[in-house]
Parts: sequence; C-alpha cells; structure tokens
Amino acid sequence: MSRRALVLFSGGQDSATCLAWALAHYAHVETLGFDYGQRHRVELDCRARLREGLLGMPWPGHLGEDHLLNVDVLGQLGASAMTDDVAIAMQADGLPNTFVPGRNLLFFTLGAALAYRRGLDVLVGGMSQTDYSGYPDCRDNTLKALQVALSLGVDRPLTVETPLMWRDKAATWALAQELGGEALVELVRRESHTCYLGQREQLHAWGYGCGTCPACELRAKGWAQWRHALAGGRSAQGAWASPSLQLLKN
Repeated sequence: MSRRALVLFSGGQDSATCLAWALAHYAHVETLGFDYGQRHRVELDCRARLREGLLGMPWPGHLGEDHLLNVDVLGQLGASAMTDDVAIAMQADGLPNTFVPGRNLLFFTLGAALAYRRGLDVLVGGMSQTDYSGYPDCRDNTLKALQVALSLGVDRPLTVETPLMWRDKAATWALAQELGGEALVELVRRESHTCYLGQREQLHAWGYGCGTCPACELRAKGWAQWRHALAGGRSAQGAWASPSLQLLKN
C-alpha cells in the first residue's frame, strides 16, 4: 500500500471502476483527464461527481489531486467520429472511425511526465483487449512495451496497470460490485458516461446514453449479462470471465 498511483480518468465506466480499484490497492491516488475535443465531452463533467461519490466511500487509499490537460492537438492530426460530427462506420483497415491514432500512447506519455513531477510510480488505465473495438493502443502487448519505454524515458521504474485488460463489460460491472458493493455500482451506473454521442437525456437500466452507438451497446450488453448471471446465482467473476482470463488462472 506504499505505492502512489495516477489513474487516467475520463469519467467513463471503465476509468471509474479503475479508480476504485486503485483506491483499494494504493496508498495515494491522483487522477488525470484529457480534453481532446471529444464529441462526448460531457464525460469530463462526470469526473467531479464520480470523485465526490468515491470520496464518500471507505477506501484504504487516499484520493488526492485531480488534473486535466488540453490535448486538442489530436483533433488537428485528422478527423474521427470521436472528434467530428460524422457517422460511426468501419474503415478500410478494419478499425472503426472512432479510433483516434496515438490517443492512448499520448495519454500515457503525458501521464508519465506528470507522474514524474508528482512522485507517482504507477499509471492505471481502463484499457481492455476483451470487450473492445479493436483499437491497437488498447492491446496488452502495446501497453507492456509502452511501460518499458516510459520507464526508460523518465529514468525511473513506472508500472502500467490495466485491471480490465482481460475482463469484458460484464466482469467490469462485477468488479465494481466486488470493490464497493451496490453503492459503487449505482454511482458508476448513474454518474459515469460511455455514449460516443454524448447523450444523457435518457437513463437506461445500465446508465445514460443513446443506446445505439457501439459504446452504449457494449455497456448495455455487459450489464444484461452481469444481471442475468446474478439472477442465476453464479459467482461474481467466474460466470463471465473471458477465455483469456480463464487460461491465465489455469
């Protein structure tokens, strides 16, 4: 519990769950958000409410300072459905046009620089290679290589932690329940934001959103699978752990 962590905290379901995970594992935790001109900028407005809610829960770790950086340079490099008013579609390379090239690479690089200044030695991100859109900068191998490069670049050991890497969205809901019970699940459900279109007009069983974009569909599917497993009395993690996670456990 003596280590100090920086959580890449967007205000979404995954990063909110990762923030709770960090508070359960590290003595001191700070948060870092990025404004890159995202269409769903409303997620940044959720960050303060999520932090306030987490502060009201008992955690072993201390929730410290919040940081927000402007990185609109990502939008200057080219258009995407994440930053421009265009329809979400698949590209010729097989990736959705919501992919922002280099986004997570830049986020972790800036996080490492801030961690150096703040005396933090763990970077926590909500990337997953299990329930995801195929983004190459969310993959486990990418982030393991990045950990080595960042540690060399700041000349001190940095650990990149991705608690959701082998968890799908159902297992992410389960992790929230495991960490903070129904109080945390309800906080994440109501106050986090996932919808790519930035819609928060309608509250669904799984949270706010348009209900039709890829991010909403993944979140809704995970919620339904998790609730179904709970109704069937299955255990918190094993019922929906991904094949990759099961292989790691065996």
